[in-house]
Amino acid sequence: MLRVWFEIPLWQRVLTALILGVLTGYAWGPEAESIKWIGDFFIKSIKMLVVPLIFFSLVAGVAAIGDLRKLGAVGGRAMILFIVTGQIAVWLGLALGTFVQPGAGVDTSAIAKGVTPEPNPTTAVDMILSIVPESPVQVMADVAVLPLIVFSLLIGIGILMAGKDGEPVQKIFDSGAVVMQKVTMIVMELTPFGVFALMAWVAGTLGMDALIALSKLVALNYIGCLLIIAVIYGSMIKFLAKLPVRDFFRGIVDAMAVSYSTASSNATLPVTLRCAERNLGVSNSVASFVIALGATINMNGTAMYLGLATLFGAQIFGVDLTMGDYFLISILATLGAVGAAGIPGAGLIMMALVFGAVGVPLETIAFVAGVDRIMDMMRTTTNVSGDAAVATTVAVMTGEIDREEMISADDV
Repeated sequence: MLRVWFEIPLWQRVLTALILGVLTGYAWGPEAESIKWIGDFFIKSIKMLVVPLIFFSLVAGVAAIGDLRKLGAVGGRAMILFIVTGQIAVWLGLALGTFVQPGAGVDTSAIAKGVTPEPNPTTAVDMILSIVPESPVQVMADVAVLPLIVFSLLIGIGILMAGKDGEPVQKIFDSGAVVMQKVTMIVMELTPFGVFALMAWVAGTLGMDALIALSKLVALNYIGCLLIIAVIYGSMIKFLAKLPVRDFFRGIVDAMAVSYSTASSNATLPVTLRCAERNLGVSNSVASFVIALGATINMNGTAMYLGLATLFGAQIFGVDLTMGDYFLISILATLGAVGAAGIPGAGLIMMALVFGAVGVPLETIAFVAGVDRIMDMMRTTTNVSGDAAVATTVAVMTGEIDREEMISADDV
């Protein structure tokens, strides 16, 4: 029986659980809250992973560059494109959430909220000073976002600067990142049960208004991701790489299909590399470096969603956000996406970091967890498409692309 259960793809189990949860909630009514503890157990399991996953993934991602000198012609251009497109993606999510307001009008009075994180009222100078951790251990215990990220980045840079002496430490973090990904996959197996309980609770307690709000969130997630793929990546290929946009997307269609079905950038990595080298003519050195690095730190779909989901949570719980909060969200969503592992559900884990920084109740995670897998599939497709777009653009900039191979691949 268990073997049959695990043979069913996770996304199918989650989708089935979502539908059954909604039907159960409608039939059971407010009494469905009695099984919410199952969803709470799932959410607590996710929160448990935040600090170790970010710490190991960020350090391993920086150390994966291999040599600080590689941050020149290839790495420097790739990092600039990753950061710029990530910021554009976050602000796109914030714009969609601001103008459409998918969470507005939902009555959450029936929800018993826990302690709402207090927004940080400090000045810009205080914020700059606060990113330097006085005690890394305390930072991890408090789940302080920026200091944790800064400390992780410094450790990664230190490993690079140490050269061969830093290789033993790098292996520890590489292994730690892999282990944390495996632990995350174990927790993700709880998703169908958590989704069933949470959707039954939402449908039974909050009714149709909540489901309509979640439908808007899903729709905006897909719209945002499609805009990133078509406009941002399309413009990058057309104006920076000066290549035919249609040929580019035709060349990565296999990677897009695999990424949508698996919701995992890491699982799609071999296919993305093959598409970049065989269909787009990107050299092996550029493709292997940029795409492998992008699978770790280039998460534009996730960054867009983190901004959108934060506004969604603020709207359903009536949290007023200032322009300063918007800028903080843009920074944390970009950096949080960098720390998100390329596996299903990673974006859900990063929410706790962004929400806590601007005072959005963490109950929002329970609210959106039921439909996260549906959105995660599209976000992963966006992330993988971005990896290929950046690799192709950097290859053109550095003369590491075979245009004839791209054309011949198109004719086959």
